Amino acid sequence: MARVRTGVRALSAVLAAVLGATLAGCSSTGGKRAEERAKAAAQGHAAVDTPRWTFAMVTHSGDGDTFWDIVQNGAKQAAVKDNIKFLYAHDVEGNKQAQDVQAMIDQKVDGLIVTLAKPDAMKDVVAKAKAAGIPVITVNSGSEESKAFGALTHIGQDETIAGEAVGDELNKRGKKKAVCVLHEQGNVGHEQRCAGVKKTFKGDLQNLYVEGTNMPNVQSSIEAKLQSDKDIDAVVTLGAPFAPTAVKAAQQAGSKAEVDTFDLNAKVADSLQDGSLGFAVDQQPYLQGYEAVDLLWLYKYNADVLGGGRPVLTGPQIITKDDAKALADYTKRGTR
Repeated sequence: MARVRTGVRALSAVLAAVLGATLAGCSSTGGKRAEERAKAAAQGHAAVDTPRWTFAMVTHSGDGDTFWDIVQNGAKQAAVKDNIKFLYAHDVEGNKQAQDVQAMIDQKVDGLIVTLAKPDAMKDVVAKAKAAGIPVITVNSGSEESKAFGALTHIGQDETIAGEAVGDELNKRGKKKAVCVLHEQGNVGHEQRCAGVKKTFKGDLQNLYVEGTNMPNVQSSIEAKLQSDKDIDAVVTLGAPFAPTAVKAAQQAGSKAEVDTFDLNAKVADSLQDGSLGFAVDQQPYLQGYEAVDLLWLYKYNADVLGGGRPVLTGPQIITKDDAKALADYTKRGTR
C-alpha cells in the first residue's frame, strides 16, 4: 500500500513537471508573440484596406536640415497607417523644386504635398497638378498663396503670427535691440517671420542676411554684427540648425546677447535646458508631415477637407527651458 502511494506521488510529480513544462512553453511562446506584436505595432502597419495610393512631398529644404527630417518622420508614419507609398524630393532652388514637382506629376502620383517658400516659382506647376486631377496640400510655407493656387488646404503655422509671438516674448524678457538672421533669401516665410517680430517688438530690430548653405559664413556674419554693435541683446535665428552657430558667434564676439530660435530639434532642446538658448518657437513639424498625408488620404477616401478655407495651424508654441525638459524624450526620437 505504501508502495502504491509512493508510486502515485511519483506519477503526480511527473505529471506536474510535464504540465509545468507545457505551460511554461505556452507562456514563453505567448510572450514571444506578444513581443512580436508590440514590435510590429511600433513599426506600424496599415490600419486601412484602401488602395495603395502614392503621395509625394516636394519641399524647399536644403541638405542636412533636421527640421525636414522631423516632417518626413511624421509623413512616413501616417503613410504606413494609411497604406500609402510615400515619395520625397527637395531642392532649395525654387525652379528646381518646381521641376521635382513636375517629375512627380509625370509619375502620376495620387496626391501632392508641396511647400511654397518661393511661390512665384511654384504657381504654374501647382496649377498643372490640379489640371491633372492630382489633389495638392501645401505645408509649412505659403499659407497666403495656398488657396489662390488651388490647394485643398494649408498645414503649418502663420509665419507673421509666429513672428509676433517672438516679439512679445522678447518684450517679456526685457530685450531692447535684436537682430533677425535670415538664412535663405527669397523665402517669403522668413521675411514674414522677421516682419512679425518687428511688429510687436518694442525695441529695435534689424535684419541680417546670411548665406545659409555656408555655416562658417553664417557664424562670421553674426559675429561681425555683434562686434560692431554691442547694444544687441538678442539674436533670433529662423531655423534650429543655425541656433548653435549663433551661440558660437556670440561667444567669439564676447557678446552677452541671448540667442533664440524658430523651430525645435534635439540639440535645441538640450541647449534650452543648459541655458545657452533662451527660447524656441515650435511649429510642430512632425504634425505637419503627418497631417498632410492623413488629410490627403481622407480626401481621396471620403472627399474630406479640413480648415474651412483657412490654414490648419500647427503653431506657434513658445518652448522654454522647462518645456524642453518635458519634451526631451520626443526630441530624441525625432518627433519634436
